[in-house]
Amino acid sequence: MLAALDHLDVLDPRDVYWAGRLTLCADPEDLPRYDRCFAAYFSGRTAVPGPRQAPPPVVRSVRVAPPVPDPPSGGDAESGDVRVTSASGAEVLRHRDVSRLGPEERAEINRLIALLAASAEPRRSRRLVPASAGRLDPGRTVREALRRGGEPVVLRRRGPRTRPRRLVLLVDVSGSMTPYADALLRFAHAAVRASGARRVEVFSVGTRLTRLTRELGARDPDAALRAVAAAIPDWSGGTRLGAELKEFLDRFGQRGTARGAVVVIASDGWERGDAALLGEQMARLARLAHRVVWANPHKARPGYAPLTAGMAAALPHLSAFTSGHSLAALEDLARLIGDPGHA
Repeated sequence: MLAALDHLDVLDPRDVYWAGRLTLCADPEDLPRYDRCFAAYFSGRTAVPGPRQAPPPVVRSVRVAPPVPDPPSGGDAESGDVRVTSASGAEVLRHRDVSRLGPEERAEINRLIALLAASAEPRRSRRLVPASAGRLDPGRTVREALRRGGEPVVLRRRGPRTRPRRLVLLVDVSGSMTPYADALLRFAHAAVRASGARRVEVFSVGTRLTRLTRELGARDPDAALRAVAAAIPDWSGGTRLGAELKEFLDRFGQRGTARGAVVVIASDGWERGDAALLGEQMARLARLAHRVVWANPHKARPGYAPLTAGMAAALPHLSAFTSGHSLAALEDLARLIGDPGHA
């Protein structure tokens, strides 16, 4: 808990509460005990034992082996194998489509999304720093020799510094993406909190392009999403991906935001504008960016094929095509952003 607080604001009661809850509680039965102890220690309230709660239900899937033909008369009958596997409710929830969650399940998923650490893969900088191996550093070697009486006993070296690449997220907030926009924007907030606003840029796309980096810089996810909702003028509207991508490249991407960056487009690919324009701008983006990743929540549905005009125009220019429909899919997206070899 103390190690977690080193990275948080110790004067914020919510940070202190969650640092303790996430590190000290290992079982659902620990939660009410932790709440009572936290209130008693930090607020001076009397810790009153609460009623013991029933353990959470465990989902079990049972698979019975196919029936075995009756053995010949006189033989010993062998019973069929019954294999029982179990999975916790949290594991099942990780793979649930966020568009089908209830209020309590959505609140739990939102809490887990806030814990994701999405940062782009590192890149080699041109600036050199002291290193154990690499090219010789004459200045540091001479200064070290002067401290030792003029004898060059130790050879100092320097090598390139590594820095994370810029991460750019373009989140579709049109009407067809309404069931997933909240979870994807919370994912963007977690990315901004993990890497900082200097390394992450977030935009919403629909009928207008809106920069959301400042709004997502708030510490509290709910406060950040309220600020985002107030800033987006075209929430649940139409989709003009080609025109909005062109505006992004003209205003931000060509000037440096997309150069050498990992760009993530979260959209279902429905395009009301010219699909040919989207294809042209995707080719332009692919030339500027280091990698272009497209997250389509519908990709996980059985029988899905990228047949819409927008997806068909964008697909040839993508480095990776993934889904973003569940917590597990968002975890995979975070790993894919940081590791190009992850599939």
